[in-house]
Amino acid sequence: MKNRRMAFLLVSLAALLVASPALAHHGFAGRYDEEHPITVTGTVVEVQFLNPHAFIFFDVTEKGKTTRWQAELGGAAQLNRGEGWTRTTLKAGDKITIIGPQNKNGSGDMNLSHESKIIMTDSGKVIHNSIKAEQPPAPAAN
Repeated sequence: MKNRRMAFLLVSLAALLVASPALAHHGFAGRYDEEHPITVTGTVVEVQFLNPHAFIFFDVTEKGKTTRWQAELGGAAQLNRGEGWTRTTLKAGDKITIIGPQNKNGSGDMNLSHESKIIMTDSGKVIHNSIKAEQPPAPAAN
């Protein structure tokens, strides 16, 4: 009986240790000001088209000062499946305008997993749009 309790305790502890990274995965909740999205225009420096999250690093120049920003999106598979992105959708030198939540600490860090938009500045082409109010209505059921 004592061995069973010990085994149960060890298995339970192991399960908690394995599950804790999954619980911490979306630790960005509350870090971004989702109530007041901003609009930023910059030039792409690098795109990391990866899973579980893709990143865009871009330079923003305001009042003669250039600052490196980063924007985190969903993963490469999600972007490919949902919006048709490939490794060449964005490349260094592309000019983009991003609308989305900025880190509350005021740094050049944005989270574009939802309620955000990316526009190719030169052409006006929207390559990412997860703003719910701008989504087309669902087709009527027959």
